Amino acid sequence: MIRSWYGGCSRSSPRETTNVPAIRERALQSGVQDLGDAELVSLLLGTGTTGSSVEHVALALLEAAGGIEGIARLGPHAFAVHPGVGPVKAARLAAALELGQRVLIRSLAERRQLIDSFEAAADWARPRLAALDHEEVWLLCLDGRSGLKASVRVAQGGLHGCALTARDVLAPAVKNGAAAILLIHNHPSGDPEPSPDDVEMTKHVAKCAELIGIPLLDHVVVARQGARSVLDARADA
Repeated sequence: MIRSWYGGCSRSSPRETTNVPAIRERALQSGVQDLGDAELVSLLLGTGTTGSSVEHVALALLEAAGGIEGIARLGPHAFAVHPGVGPVKAARLAAALELGQRVLIRSLAERRQLIDSFEAAADWARPRLAALDHEEVWLLCLDGRSGLKASVRVAQGGLHGCALTARDVLAPAVKNGAAAILLIHNHPSGDPEPSPDDVEMTKHVAKCAELIGIPLLDHVVVARQGARSVLDARADA
């Protein structure tokens, strides 16, 4: 939950400050790419509250969330409790963030369907998983030429991990006719370094996959601070 940086401000009678029309005019004339993070958030919020300008609300929200990356990890419920935001503005802000993420994901999908390297797997995973506040495990099913046939979320947990069995991985691999598979999961802590549990789970899944003739090519961990191959970590151990 976002911590509050100021309180005691009435949420009644929201008003738009004189700076917002100027920011809007700059966006229309020069493009939104020239606006700062606080200015973009101010445009989305539109109004402040009695006693707090929209710029003050935007700056406080960014500060409390730890920057724009922190805002991207939060949902509308977290926005709504922040002073000066509320449910309507929270939904508007969450919708804008979701649109941006969808554009990024779809542009990556159109540009690159081959998952033929660690870098390609990490590129697929980052926009989907790196900023999440909970852990998810995904299976990538590949054809014989490293083309992506299907992506399946096989487990979802909390901040500290999620349970996964070999069956969770191999059943969808067989269903989708995978010639090879990749595992991908995120670390909400921000550190991509594989844990001992990550390494042991990867060994177990790799052995089971080998028995049915579907090689596990890699297991990639993504986080805000980067990406790491579990197979490389296993080799280092």
